[in-house]
This record gives sequence, structure tokens and C-alpha cells, in this order.
Amino acid sequence: MVDFVQLQEIVKGRLEEDRAIRSVETVASTLEDAVSEAATLLDIPVRRVEYEILERGFPGFLGTGKKDWKIQAYERALTKKKKQQEEVFGDAIDADVPIIEDKDGDVFVFLQSGGDALLKVTPPVGGGRKAIEAYALDVLRNRRITNFNVELVSTVVEEASGEYVKVGIFEHRPTQDSSMSVELTDDEMKAFIQITPPGDSGCDISYESYISFLKNNHVYHGIKEDFLRELVDRPVYREKMEAAEGTKPVDGKDAHVQYNFETDQTKVKLREGSNGRVNFKELNIIQNVIANQPVAKRMPPEKGKDGRTITGKTLPAKDGKETAMPLGNNVRVAEDGESILATINGQVLLVGGLINVEPVYTVEGDVNLKTGNIIFLGTVIVKGSVEDGFCIKAAGNIEVNGTVAKAELDAEGDIIIHQGINGKSGGSIRAGRSLWSRFIENAFIEAGNMVVASDGIINSHINAQSRIICEGKRAHVMGGCLRASEEINAKVLGNPTSGTETICEVGFDPKAKEELNRLQEAKAAAEKQLEEIKLNLQTLINIKKQRKTLPEDKIAYMQELMDTRQTLMADLKKTDEDIVKTKEILNSMNVRAKVSASAKVYPGVRIMIRDARDEVRTEYKAVTFILEDGLIRVTKYEEPDEDTKKGIDGFTTD
Repeated sequence: MVDFVQLQEIVKGRLEEDRAIRSVETVASTLEDAVSEAATLLDIPVRRVEYEILERGFPGFLGTGKKDWKIQAYERALTKKKKQQEEVFGDAIDADVPIIEDKDGDVFVFLQSGGDALLKVTPPVGGGRKAIEAYALDVLRNRRITNFNVELVSTVVEEASGEYVKVGIFEHRPTQDSSMSVELTDDEMKAFIQITPPGDSGCDISYESYISFLKNNHVYHGIKEDFLRELVDRPVYREKMEAAEGTKPVDGKDAHVQYNFETDQTKVKLREGSNGRVNFKELNIIQNVIANQPVAKRMPPEKGKDGRTITGKTLPAKDGKETAMPLGNNVRVAEDGESILATINGQVLLVGGLINVEPVYTVEGDVNLKTGNIIFLGTVIVKGSVEDGFCIKAAGNIEVNGTVAKAELDAEGDIIIHQGINGKSGGSIRAGRSLWSRFIENAFIEAGNMVVASDGIINSHINAQSRIICEGKRAHVMGGCLRASEEINAKVLGNPTSGTETICEVGFDPKAKEELNRLQEAKAAAEKQLEEIKLNLQTLINIKKQRKTLPEDKIAYMQELMDTRQTLMADLKKTDEDIVKTKEILNSMNVRAKVSASAKVYPGVRIMIRDARDEVRTEYKAVTFILEDGLIRVTKYEEPDEDTKKGIDGFTTD
């Protein structure tokens, strides 16, 4: 038994704990944000926040009806042991050290049919407090139980076995028993129960009674047994609660193809020789296969897993669907019916969802009148050179062992030119990925990734989606306009004697920049034409005022001018919208763009990084130009990083 002095000390201790609680009110769009804000205000970890919901939030519908969450939060009281653990381990205890949550012992009373009064006492957990006898006696009396064995109650409290023990009796009144109802959803996937509290001398509902009642109402599957066991000790009255949930069917995965080759054509490795120069003979760009080599395998579809309703009905699942074999050119199905084999030696590609093995088209000599223009759905290798006026278009890569003159090369993949390019101010080369050449002179180049030249770039117009690299003994960039989104890196920029202008622009999408220039030129032309139309219309209006009328041909001309003005104004509006969109694309780039020279930068070189412009007025040695606070700054030379050496498509110099 607990005397009055002990009870007074217990109450005093709990009052002191209550006074120590600090609380705050927070409001946020989500409950998680509200709790996180409360933790910040209380200066405690989120795990130690306890809260009460003052107002529930609502996300709204179609932008209306949105309501924030409002909570009152406070720091959960810690036992002395728990505080010591947090002081030792700090925030790491959640991740690294298993900490047992403190939990006080508790007391439960269960009145069962026949008039038996049962008592259960659970032990404390961690640093929690033990249940006391006085509390157990209060719980019994609150249930109107007066005929019980006090000594037995004391024993049950002391042992705290967590099992129900009969400690007394009561006069059972069946009309006062707790009752429940069950409700099934229309799809028979959930069952909800609702409990009414017992009256004086009424019985509680046992776990067995819950199970029996549900089965009597045809609920056999998905019963939440742990929830019902907890409900025996802590019943919730007059509230609809989910007591069973069916199992949804799980459809099987469809059949799919597992490829034995790289389907992403951008993931290609580039190797560099021991002398630091690119060895174009070891590019390994082409994924070669030989006849009868497996290139892919179809994985079979998976079986679905049937579901069940709470009433036991089977919900059939769909099995995965078969998929067609992606057979293109020069491949066949193996004897196992699942593997796909190459039928010839060549390059394996995934084109339009089909596996193709394309032979490599090889030109033994030059591309000239003897060969004519070449259009090939694969890779083209030219063992000689490409002469003036000829064209090569390839769906794969183009490799030229010699030189490329004033010609047109267009490849969806990479372009490799072992000797160099002399476009004679008319050559045009477009690479879907990257371009490598010994030198580039008087040419127009466009690359979807990067441009690499070892011996120099002279008077050329180059657009590269990522980088332009010119590194080697004679790696000199002189004249022309170079544009790259991330970096231009050369040994020497500009020329000490020639008046040729060298322009280096970085920090934007070159394609978007070209489009912006085109749109701005179109806008200027339209505005000039509108101004001319305005003057002509004003002239006709003045003539009409003087003569009170106009000849029929002048009236027709005036109408034509007004129609043209209307069309131009509509076009100008569309152009302005396109300019805004293109500028947004240019401004959305978030890269640290730079222009670098490992040896020298001569005066006269124009540097542009995003919107900032600068003209080099003095000679620099080993510098890098970067954008800082809206201005172009000169810093110590920065070598191309590992990403530059690899390239964004996975190339490597190893």
C-alpha cells in the first residue's frame, strides 16, 4: 500500500515535470514542416518533439480550400538515463546506437462474462516508472469494482507480468455489456468496427469475441490481430476503426529484353597515348560483334500474385505480358527461343527499338568522283581523304584517316579526323557527339558534346555543347569564334602580330545563343519593315486628307499595307515571346564556365562569359578567366579537371 506521504511525493514529482515543459505553436502547409519548425524553435532534435494537433491541414482542390496545419509542440520529457545517453552520443544515437524508448508501466482492468474482474500490470521499459498499487486500486474503483483482494492486487502490481489475473468479482449485468458493430466496404476490401462503452457492471469485449464477431460477419482474411489485441487493453469507443484489410492483387512484370551491349551511344571511352596525345586508332567507339554472338536475351514475363478480399474472395492478378523480339537487320533468334544472335560481323546498334548489326562501310581511298557522296545507316571509315565538294552522312560515326577539305560531314555519333580539317571558309561539319581532329582551319564545326584539336584552331567558327579543348605542342587558337557551354581550354589564345579577332564565348547553350541571334535579327528586320510601312501609310493618309479621296489603286495599296502591318505585328509578338523563352533557357544554365590558356593570352582576344564581356588589353601567362559577381576575373590557370578528361559522355584518357 502507498501511504499519503508517498502519494504526495509522486504528485509533486509529476507537477515539477509539467512545469519544465516548454511549448510552442507552429503553423505550416504540412504536418512534417510544422513539427520540423517546432524542433527548431525548441532547439531540440525532431525525435524529441511531442505535439497536439490544434487544426488539421488540407491540401486543397484545384488551388482552393487549402488549409495549414497548426500544432502545439513541446519537448518530450527524458529520464535521467536517457539524458545521459543523449549527452554522450548526441544525434548519432538514432543511427548508430540502439536506444530503448522509455515507457512507464501501466495498469489495465478487464471485466469478463461471468462476473470476474481481471487485472493486468505491464512492466516499465528502459528508464520508465513502475506502476504503483494506488493507481491500480483507483482503476479498479473507477470500474465500480469493490469486491477484490487487496493483497492479490499488490502482488500483481509487484510482479508486473503483463498477464491478466483475476483479483475480484462483480455483479454482472448483461444489458450493460460493451457492444460493437461491423461495416464492410462495397468492394469488400476493408472492415470497420465501432464499439460502445460498457455501462456499470457491464463486460468488456475480449480478443476472441472480436475475432468471432468479425467471422460471423463474413470477415475471414486480413484481420488486424495486433490491433485487436491492443484494443482489448485500450478500447476506443464510438469511433470507426479499421479492423481488417484485404490483399490487393499484384500484376506480374511484363517480359523485357536484357541487352549485352551499351544501348546509350553517348557512353564511349577515349584513350590517350603515353605521349599525352589522343590515339585515334584506339577509340573503341564501335561496338563490334561477330557472327553467332549473343547480343540480347528476352527475360520471360512474371506470374501475378492473386489478392483476396476480407470475405475470402480471390482477386485474380494479371500475369505479365509477352513482348516481341526486337529483331532488326542481321540478327536471329537462338534455339532456346529467348536469345538474340548476330548473323554477321559488324557494329551492333539499337535503332528505333530494334537490334541491328550494321557492317562498317569502308572507303579504301579518297572520297571523290570515284565514290560520290556517301549516305550510310552505320559507321563510315575513309582510309584516304575527303575532297572538296563531297558529302558524307552517317547514322553512326565517321572516321577519316587523311584530311577533310571544303566538304560536308554529318554524323549522329562521333567524327574522328586523323590529319585535320581545312574548310577553306566553306567546310561544314556536324557531330552528334564529339569531334577530334589534328587541326581545324577555316571551317564551321558543330558538336553535341566536345571538340578536341591537338595542333590548333585557326579562323574557324565552332559551337560545342560542352567543351572546346586545344592542347598540344602547337595548340594555338587564332581567329574565329569559339562557343561552348562549359569551357574553352587552349595552350595559346590570340596572335601577337595579326589583327585577326579571336572570340571565346562560354556559359550558355551555343544552339540557344545562335537561335537568340537569329530571333533578334528577325525582330530588327520586322521593326524596320514596320517603320517603312508606317511612313508609307502616313503618306497615303496625308494625300487622302488633301484630296478627300484616293485612286482605287492607292486604296488597294493602303489595304495591302495594313494587312502586311497586321501580319508583321503578329509575327513580331511571336518573335518577342520566343526571345523571352530563349533567354530563359540561356539564363537557366548553372555551370562554372571558364576560358583558360596554359601558356599565353594575347591582347585583342574577346572573352564573353554569360552576359559579361571583356577584351584582353595586356598579355597574360597561364591564366583562367571566370565570372565572379557579374564581372570577368583573371585567376591562376586551371587545368581541365577529371570530368574534362573523361568528357560528359564517359570518355576517358586512361
